[in-house]
Amino acid sequence: MSELLESIDARTKLAGNNKLEILLFSLGEDRRTGRRETYGINVFKVREVMRTPPITAAPDMPPSVEGMVSLRGQLVPVVDLAKYAWVDSDVRRDIMIVTEYNGHTQGFLVEAVDTILRLDWSMMRVPPDMLMAQTGGLVTAVTELEDGRLIMMMDVEKILADTAKSDEDDLRFKSITKLDNPDLTVFFCDDSRVARGQVTQTLDAMGVRHISADNGLKLWEELEKMANYASSVGRRPSELISLVLTDIEMPEMDGYILTKRIKNDPRFSGIPVIMHSSLSGMSNQKLGLSVGVDEYVPKFEPQRLSETLARRLASNMAVAQSSEKTAA
Repeated sequence: MSELLESIDARTKLAGNNKLEILLFSLGEDRRTGRRETYGINVFKVREVMRTPPITAAPDMPPSVEGMVSLRGQLVPVVDLAKYAWVDSDVRRDIMIVTEYNGHTQGFLVEAVDTILRLDWSMMRVPPDMLMAQTGGLVTAVTELEDGRLIMMMDVEKILADTAKSDEDDLRFKSITKLDNPDLTVFFCDDSRVARGQVTQTLDAMGVRHISADNGLKLWEELEKMANYASSVGRRPSELISLVLTDIEMPEMDGYILTKRIKNDPRFSGIPVIMHSSLSGMSNQKLGLSVGVDEYVPKFEPQRLSETLARRLASNMAVAQSSEKTAA
């Protein structure tokens, strides 16, 4: 998989054009269906692909966590994706995809890896509700190849959240400071059901109204609706849209393109955009800044997210009030 050695800067530039590269892999034939499905993971999150080293089992692990391996002195948890995804297959899964995102490294056991596919995010579709229900939100996007195969993108953030869940997770939301302002409304988008749930919990704890979407295109449509409504009642969109929070990786339209549209549209002048992603590399942050993102905050840190939101909302309100006084 020498293609994985392509520079992170090149991949970041690719993402800035609403494109991505996904590593295709399989988990074995499911005895219940007789099918061998093909899955995908964004190459941005893949550190390496290797033969699985000896795994050391550990007590009190979730059923899908096989144990841990030592990679160059780092202890890395190993998740059997077939077990996690309820694929009934006894095929050997001795290939490990080592992923790294949001400061965490983990290994995913798979049957085989296929190839790296380059495509446009607009080709990735939001999965039907029935598929979402069957997989519990594990599949975030679907695309069809020329040979007729359907590729299902896995929500690696959900896997991490489920396999690394602790009793302290809910406590992180209890220390969030509530804002005393009923006029604030945050628009946000994320294709991960888990991530949307965490943002919702954070905003609810802050007492902030919110409108959400599962990809950038849908949020853009919501923003345009609000802009049209604001125009019809003689108000500025910035009076009704306090802030936009966006993920990076999303089907149909990614966070970079969404941000470009917002920042290049005079209707949305003065509305801050915060990028909220598990892709925490400096190249990703630099590209976000280049398209106009006001700030970057990593996922799964609700306290940090709430503090960033509170600071940005307060700053934006102060600017708006100052402008109103000057106009008066």
